[in-house]
Amino acid sequence: MARKARRIGWRTRALGLLLLAALAGGAWLWWDLQRWRPDETAFPDQGARVGASDGAVNFRTLRALGASFVYVDASDGAKGRNLRFGSNLADARAAGLQVGAVHRFDPCTMADGQSANFVTMVPRDPALLPPAIELSRIAQDCGERVGDAAVESELMTLINQIEMHAGKAVILKVDPGFEERYHLAGMLERHLWLTRTRFPPEYAGRPWLLWTANTSLQTEAADAPLRWVVVQP
Repeated sequence: MARKARRIGWRTRALGLLLLAALAGGAWLWWDLQRWRPDETAFPDQGARVGASDGAVNFRTLRALGASFVYVDASDGAKGRNLRFGSNLADARAAGLQVGAVHRFDPCTMADGQSANFVTMVPRDPALLPPAIELSRIAQDCGERVGDAAVESELMTLINQIEMHAGKAVILKVDPGFEERYHLAGMLERHLWLTRTRFPPEYAGRPWLLWTANTSLQTEAADAPLRWVVVQP
């Protein structure tokens, strides 16, 4: 009986040690992930994406951390606007960063209203980086049914309108869920911006130009985590 009790006690302690090790390993991985960035020797051109929810950002600190550019959220659909866009644009430029603007595509809304919203927020400025259109929403969330052909048609109209304003080809920031639903990455001849934390993304089926490599990077540049982006060398 005593021997059996000792065996049970040993197993309990062993299981406890294994659980403690697993918890410690998980905590270390979580800590490491919050601070992980791709190696600068492999990806020398790195930067961040900044939105209204990120709060105040110190762009000089961001540059000191190794960023050479930022993409700033500008507009969302036909009505959504980042009221920090103008100040973020000015502050980022003052810090010596290149700046680009992001519009979030709304498949439930006509392209004309969306492009008008973007034009209102983003100046026609040849010094800006190519604009990016984020493709993350799907038409399943619309109040009324919107077919796939209508989504593709309005997206192409929006691309053309924003390119006419910017004087540059847009970059398509395609999220995994959007690509899984519509499979447009291989059909639209524009540079791609993909997302996958830590590991290079492959879901578009063709090479990407920009990669959000960490969606929640902790830095001294902001209180909130930032989305860290690298350029394909």
